[in-house]
Amino acid sequence: MSGRKWVTEPDEYVCTLSEELQIMAKEELREEKHSRETALASMREWIRQNPRIKNCRMDARFLLRFLRFKKFSVTLACEALERYVLLRQTFGVAFNCLDITIPMMEDLTNRGYLFACPKRDSKGRRVIIARPGVFDLEQFTQGDMCRIHGIVYETLMEDEENQIRGFVHFADGQGVGFSYLTLFTIKEAVRIVKNGEKTLPMRHKEVHAINVHPSMKFALDFGMSLISDKIKKRVRIYTNLEEAIVCGYLEKDVLPKEYGGEVPMAEMIESWKKELKISHPILMSHDRMEVEENLFSAKAKEGAVSALKRGGINCGSEGDSLCGITGNFRKLEVD
Repeated sequence: MSGRKWVTEPDEYVCTLSEELQIMAKEELREEKHSRETALASMREWIRQNPRIKNCRMDARFLLRFLRFKKFSVTLACEALERYVLLRQTFGVAFNCLDITIPMMEDLTNRGYLFACPKRDSKGRRVIIARPGVFDLEQFTQGDMCRIHGIVYETLMEDEENQIRGFVHFADGQGVGFSYLTLFTIKEAVRIVKNGEKTLPMRHKEVHAINVHPSMKFALDFGMSLISDKIKKRVRIYTNLEEAIVCGYLEKDVLPKEYGGEVPMAEMIESWKKELKISHPILMSHDRMEVEENLFSAKAKEGAVSALKRGGINCGSEGDSLCGITGNFRKLEVD
């Protein structure tokens, strides 16, 4: 198992966290210098000796995603990493070729479908804005939706401060109607929600939603039944923006000007695009991560969203010469 070439090689971690972040990491995540060094060494050795993992990143910043996500339980962090790489490979459309230069991805970004506000809130957390109403069902596919989420979340998880502080989500349901339920089957939705919560190493601290259309209420209730009680308690649904602001949980100065803040949304999106450009080569290198799929049980692969067949969602072709150049091919329907 020696002499293998990894996506990134093991490095010596140099702590650049502020004193405040180090205290938070210790109190909330059980992270301190000795536990960090020991856990990184153990995790790297486990990867080297694991025949199921053919290639992945070995740098500290990447591995710390999983250790912080699992509060420095090495066993749970290793399981999460293995499941993460398997998920990437089994459901490649959401995790492979995370290329922001694909025309569809650029278009969704420019529309403000999903982006992070540049200013952190008073607790130092990034606020992720989701505007599903700008997702044109005639122009985009469910594959486009999955991929842009992958690009946004992977970009944000590269930042250690985000790994520790977690995220606030703000969703505006304006323009979302019954037809949006055709994007995913119930079986697909169940697997995406459950596996995303277990596998993506993100700390979801608050979720706020406004303008939820009445026709979507049963879908929302169903979605709420799928998430853990811990996350469920952090979700707040409001009738409109005014109600959300009055409740006092949202800090409007962080939000775009269109939602009561100070900075116009277009300006925020331009700032966000600069972050995406910086993370682009890192995200593209992730395509080299690989597991030995035949060493996983059918149950393990089923848990990695294998119900979403690779050929069933069209978003360019993973690994082909067109990925990142032409964007999407639409499915042709002949009468």
